[in-house]
Amino acid sequence: MSQRVLTTESGAPVADNQNSATAGVGGPLLLLLLLLLQDQHLLEKLARFNRERIPVGVPPTPLRQWGSVVHARGSGAYGHFEVTDDVTEFTHADFLGSVGKRTEVFLRFSTVADSLGGADAVRDPRGFAVKFYTTEGNYDLVGNNTPVFFIKDPVKFPDFIHSQKRDPFTGRQEPDSVWDFWAHSPEATHQVTWLMGDRGIPASYRHMNGYGSHTYQWTNSRGEAFFVKYHFKTNQGIRCLSSEQAAELAGKDPNSHQTDLLQAIERGVHPSWTLYVQLMPAAEADGYRFNPFDLTKVWPHQDYPLRRVGRLVLDRNPDNVFAEVEQAAFSPNNFVPGIGPSADKMLQGRLFAYADAHRYRLGVNHTQLAVNAPRATTAQNYGRDGFMASNPQGRHAKNYEPNSYDGPVETGRPLSAPLAVTGHTGTHAAPLHTKDDDFVQAGELYRLMSAEEKSRLVANIAGGLSQVSRDDVIDKNLAHFHAADPEYGHRVEEAVRALREG
Repeated sequence: MSQRVLTTESGAPVADNQNSATAGVGGPLLLLLLLLLQDQHLLEKLARFNRERIPVGVPPTPLRQWGSVVHARGSGAYGHFEVTDDVTEFTHADFLGSVGKRTEVFLRFSTVADSLGGADAVRDPRGFAVKFYTTEGNYDLVGNNTPVFFIKDPVKFPDFIHSQKRDPFTGRQEPDSVWDFWAHSPEATHQVTWLMGDRGIPASYRHMNGYGSHTYQWTNSRGEAFFVKYHFKTNQGIRCLSSEQAAELAGKDPNSHQTDLLQAIERGVHPSWTLYVQLMPAAEADGYRFNPFDLTKVWPHQDYPLRRVGRLVLDRNPDNVFAEVEQAAFSPNNFVPGIGPSADKMLQGRLFAYADAHRYRLGVNHTQLAVNAPRATTAQNYGRDGFMASNPQGRHAKNYEPNSYDGPVETGRPLSAPLAVTGHTGTHAAPLHTKDDDFVQAGELYRLMSAEEKSRLVANIAGGLSQVSRDDVIDKNLAHFHAADPEYGHRVEEAVRALREG
């Protein structure tokens, strides 16, 4: 009888159950690769942030990935992913291993900033989280409908969300807080340009793209590593709402995006996305003109063209929104063989924070819930007991390893290639590449827009920035737009002045 394979709770095989990952031989323990477990400030901020909202009921209800604080308002559906193009040159992930191979998926859409009762049609990034139920365990790809984000270091994430959430006194989102944070975060200029542009309010979840946003790693069967970015392009076409249209729709039907997704699938109109990837040979990362692991930047397509991988289709609605959508738990550390992390600092922080959040809001056994449990394989490990445990494992099972009773064992085969780590520990800024800049890509995005798109962008920014009470905060934000593009900055400055004087 062959030995059973030891797995994580998501069903992925475990390579080494005897040794923790360290920064080199004899080095400090890693929170996967870059963020050191000895960084007490970072771990304290993230863990506290995950617990800032008191869960309601058992199991706790409000979401989401970073805890019960963000991504609370969401919708989801089941479907499948089918491989259409051969990518085995780049990854040995089994679910991507042959053209025509299908894998069941669950996809959760969400808004970010508002609470569970918020409206769908609002100006906000959208979460785009996909759970692939593969034969090698569940693979969670957690991203947004934008290819970039506001910040590049996870230690700033609690501060960022605090600035965007409802003020503790007024109970509403305050422009002073929103724009004050951005005034002190020049790297946010690119994402602010996305958010305040036409794509800031999708017409529905079906009519927007999804992105992995982070940089991940693929490893092929020869052990060669590639860095990868995911692009899910909607096959329904991009459709967006103006601020005026969104305000009207949110008033008429706060559940507009949920209703649209539900009804489309029920009448047999199954939304789909084509998955493309950008692939960078790992050896090219150090010499690239800007930091390829910076979440506030995109990789230009002329440098790394899109390569088609497959098609994602949603064709079944959940039977119970609470059980399947609200209790869905996505963790970017749920990798499968052939896929792994990169040196993206925001991703590294999320590898800890998401799983920590779910253990708080849903409990230590949340991976045994139907929506989170592996479907194409079985989890085999030594996790037992805890609140709401449903895997007693039998009277003769042992819950330690190694043992002499034929329990599951490690494989000795790493899921992905190792990343080199050198230097002294400490709170270092990310290394600068030759063309690293917080404003270049924001300016490029502005110049890609049509005249009408630019006018709407300027009006959207001025509408919020003009409500800020402090002149110095306004001036700092205007300086960012000027740095991105002189015309961009001038138009925003004039629009803000007109609104404040009007």
